[in-house]
Amino acid sequence: MATLQKPAQGATMDRDKEKKKKESILDLAKYLDKQIRVKFSGGREATGILKGFDPLLNLVLDGTTEFLRDPDDPLKLTEDTRHLGLVVCRGTSVVLICPADGMEAIANPFVQQEA
Repeated sequence: MATLQKPAQGATMDRDKEKKKKESILDLAKYLDKQIRVKFSGGREATGILKGFDPLLNLVLDGTTEFLRDPDDPLKLTEDTRHLGLVVCRGTSVVLICPADGMEAIANPFVQQEA
C-alpha cells in the first residue's frame, strides 16, 4: 500500500505564489490618464479620467461626471449630468469600461419595431 507524502513547505509556497499572479483580463494600463466611460450594475453611467486600478477592477476616476436618468423611464439617459469629482468605483459593480472618445451609441437591431 502506497503512503502519501506531504510536499515540502517550499513547494506549496511556490504553488500559492503562482496562483496569486493571475493577470487581469483587461489591460487598463493603456487607459491611465485618459477619459473613460464606466457603466455600473443598477444602470448608472459616468465618465472620468482613469487615475488608478487594481486586479479586482476597482477604479479611481478624477473629474468624474455622472449621466442622470429620466425619472419616468429609468432606462433612458437624459442630457442632465452631475459633477462628482474624484471617485473610487468598486470593481464588483463595474459592468462595462470603454474609452470615452471611441464610443458611439447605436440603435438596438433586436428590438422589434412597433407598427
